[in-house]
Amino acid sequence: MAAPLLLFIDSSLADTRIASVRVWPATEYTRFTLESASPIEYSVSTVKNPDRVVIDLKDVILTSELKQVSSKINPSDPYIRAVRTGRFKPGVVRVVLDLKTEARPQAFVLKPVGAYGYRLVLDIYPAVPPDPLMALLEDRAGILQADAETGNAASKMDSKNEEAAKNNETSRKGKPGEMLRLITVAIDPGHGGEDPGAISRRGTHEKSITLAIARKLKAKIDKEPNMRAALTREGDYFISLPKRLEKARQVNADLFVSVHADAYIKPHARGSSVFALSESGATSAAAGWLAKKENQADLIGGVDLDIKDPFLKQTLLDLSQTATINDSLKLGKEVLLEIGDINHLHKSNVEQAGFAVLKSPDIPSILIETAFISNPDEEKKLIDPVYQEKLADAILSGIKRYFTNNPPASRSRMVFLD
Repeated sequence: MAAPLLLFIDSSLADTRIASVRVWPATEYTRFTLESASPIEYSVSTVKNPDRVVIDLKDVILTSELKQVSSKINPSDPYIRAVRTGRFKPGVVRVVLDLKTEARPQAFVLKPVGAYGYRLVLDIYPAVPPDPLMALLEDRAGILQADAETGNAASKMDSKNEEAAKNNETSRKGKPGEMLRLITVAIDPGHGGEDPGAISRRGTHEKSITLAIARKLKAKIDKEPNMRAALTREGDYFISLPKRLEKARQVNADLFVSVHADAYIKPHARGSSVFALSESGATSAAAGWLAKKENQADLIGGVDLDIKDPFLKQTLLDLSQTATINDSLKLGKEVLLEIGDINHLHKSNVEQAGFAVLKSPDIPSILIETAFISNPDEEKKLIDPVYQEKLADAILSGIKRYFTNNPPASRSRMVFLD
């Protein structure tokens, strides 16, 4: 039987035209978005055997955009198998999502913001959410297994290379029986999905740059003997600012590093910057402006503001975090010094402002503006994989320098080396 979930009604509307249909598949959830110039009257229900989500759209024109929606489904989508659309009855267009697994859909409407009109958003979550910490441990195990296979292959090399391979394996694994404090770094690629972030005149999206750099940084961190990294997003999809913080906490992160690419109205603005949270006002007008812009990401990306989480609300409002901010400033200083070796610095000191994504009361957190995507010369650097590698190297070096001077506190989370 169909189970009604949600209903949004505005009886004053008729003949609504769907201007755009977008699908954002991801490991955690798939987002299905319908955009129009006016509000959409809709109802959503779920059907079992097989699992389906049914969306009925009242007084909506069956446009070619809706008719061709099936072509937007990626075969690798973990939740949606196919989409069917048609006229269900006079005045009602029905959209059916055929699912690959049992799901818990969440639907809500977003009012116009930025370049977007009204959006009906349907998020398809799995009935059993994945465990991010377990996924991180499995990822780490896969890396160690790959190292072991590499070591076996190295035995076929000549004696000189074989000895080098053994030394490398020893330095990575440590001594048998040794206990290492495992350091976890949460890497946050800014923006994603519905929220492209800054867009250059050539059409380069900030969200693509940040993900590319974050992936390279994660790969480098995972090669360190006592470090591991977790991404807040692993593809082109939207993650809310509170959810990014929550994911860092779920993997017991020691640090939170948010990667961005700045933009400004004047194309000659250039250089890299590092920011930490401020308990009071911003350290400069530009820092305050940037924080306000970044904090609007949830409005653009799409967040159901009616869903409240007391824990996350407390996290965002907690200002008793002086020690964490001090550690963030120390971390930011080390990273800024390293980035200064490969790029001009927009500011030579770590700036502070009220970035929502940095408001974790117990995790040192920094936001890195890698360069100005609005500057044509710096945009060329940002899209260059070689320069992205240099940025990742610089950030990692800064993180390692921070831990050299500020050893992580002892915790129960340790790694036993066989």
